[in-house]
Amino acid sequence: MSILDKLKNKAQKAKGRGKEEAGYRSGDPRLEAEGRRDQAAGGAKQVGEHAKDAAKEIKKNF
Repeated sequence: MSILDKLKNKAQKAKGRGKEEAGYRSGDPRLEAEGRRDQAAGGAKQVGEHAKDAAKEIKKNF
């Protein structure tokens, strides 16, 4: 996984945490849900990147 992809995914998760907190504090359930959605998307992308890395490592070892 490239460093750039890793940083983008972490930034998306951080942005989601910020949105969720802002939505919670302002009483805006839509913003809160959007933040949770952003966090989930960032996490899913991370998992996908880790799977790609694992596949590359397995291919390299054979």
